[in-house]
Amino acid sequence: MSVPERQSKNQRREHAREQARLLREKEKARQRRNRFFLQGGIGLAVIAIIAIVAVVIVNSNRPLVTTASGPANMLSDGILLTGSAGATTAVTTAAIKPKAQPVATDASKYSKTANIVEYIDYQCPYCNEFETTNQDQIAQMVANGTATLEIHPIAILDQSSQGTRYSSRAANAAACVAALDPNAFLAVNKALFANQPAEGTTGLSNQKIISIINGAGATGDALSTCINDETYKSWVTAATARALAGPLPNSSVAKVSGTPTVIVSGKQYPGSLTDAATFAAFVAAQTPKS
Repeated sequence: MSVPERQSKNQRREHAREQARLLREKEKARQRRNRFFLQGGIGLAVIAIIAIVAVVIVNSNRPLVTTASGPANMLSDGILLTGSAGATTAVTTAAIKPKAQPVATDASKYSKTANIVEYIDYQCPYCNEFETTNQDQIAQMVANGTATLEIHPIAILDQSSQGTRYSSRAANAAACVAALDPNAFLAVNKALFANQPAEGTTGLSNQKIISIINGAGATGDALSTCINDETYKSWVTAATARALAGPLPNSSVAKVSGTPTVIVSGKQYPGSLTDAATFAAFVAAQTPKS
């Protein structure tokens, strides 16, 4: 067997160059693969982000609904009170059905009066200021038939009652009154503000709420059960979300950005919460001239 000839210096150089070329081609191929996977990964990430954004947009545009029925006489998410000859009555309506949207009050039916709409939180001290200052004159306007009053209880201050969710429980209690004893609502509304707990306290127990409401003229075992069971808990959550998302019906107000939000015949009241004369003048300015 013959012995293979040893490679010459030139052959060894050419072999080294060929090996280097093959290594360069291999590295280029590896880089191309990496770029492909990176671009593919970025593409998938972009698609995922687009999908997430689409879901968020769809969900943000989805109607805010509850799977439970709302309270009777609050089809608009509020209770409407009207009056004449010194007497005030609640306008009766059906309840909001599960997964349905509220139906705005038909303001055209009340084109000859000032239409006062309030979005309130029973824990809100500013709401208390407004109510304490104006509730008697508003009640008189309604009883005389010169104004209507639509009250929307919402709950945005649950964090102010040391975990007892007083805002939500009080709003639920108001909804129970609207459903079961609507003509007592105005007196109950007044009583809840007169007994408002201070922010940062534990709020009031359900039993204390029931006692206050009973004292205002709304009574009965069904009412107590409704309050204790928080029958309209999910409605309170949905109605609050709707108010915060807006727009507010029959008005130019985009949404509730704080309480109280008070609207008179479509225009938001911008004045003092503690000056009854200023509010009365604003209402008079929005009252249709006969």
